[in-house]
Amino acid sequence: MPRHHIEPRQFLKRLPLFADLSAEQLDAVAAATSEVHAARGHVIFKRGDPCNGFHTIIYGNVKLCFVSSQGDEKVVELLGPNQSFGEALMFMDRPYIVQAEALTDCMLLHVQKQAIYGEIERNPAFSRRMLSGMSRRLHGLISDVESYSLRSGSQRIVGYLLKDDPVAGQEVTLSVSKKMIASRLNLSPEYFSRVLHDMADHGMLAIDGRSITILDTERLRAYEG
Repeated sequence: MPRHHIEPRQFLKRLPLFADLSAEQLDAVAAATSEVHAARGHVIFKRGDPCNGFHTIIYGNVKLCFVSSQGDEKVVELLGPNQSFGEALMFMDRPYIVQAEALTDCMLLHVQKQAIYGEIERNPAFSRRMLSGMSRRLHGLISDVESYSLRSGSQRIVGYLLKDDPVAGQEVTLSVSKKMIASRLNLSPEYFSRVLHDMADHGMLAIDGRSITILDTERLRAYEG
């Protein structure tokens, strides 16, 4: 995989978390930051590995998942550019409880926790932004629990397709495989495909591989399967 080396400082200063740091503070964080290159299928870390900081994605897609001793997998989260992961466990001084795997060729930055601790001690605004980011992640996980518990499988699929409020005629491109999205929605791949094709048969959307064109948003919202 070709590697595109960057200056960590130049990328970090574009992230909201680090936007207000002084040049000196940004230099300190950049000095504790390393590039991580992961080819598609590479395991970035496994459950039980020590967590010494957090990752942020420059390009590529990463999945966080649980893997059973039999090799069965449950996708917890699908992440893309400018998203980060690992912050909560970093503060808890606990090992990773999930596995992270590159879904495409990826480049990430890994920020050592000592640099983050230092900025938290010096900068209350930085602390608030860090807490805000982790709160959004927690809110997302609670929304997932609500969805799995109270919404039908077809409603979960509708919610996924309409999460960015597409208009009729707009194309939605699935960044990962349908199997991966089904696992993320706590559904079987067969059920996920069956519902998509039923929606297509009823003229609500058109499917072309990973490209899905939304044809009728109102009927899609009302779809019950």
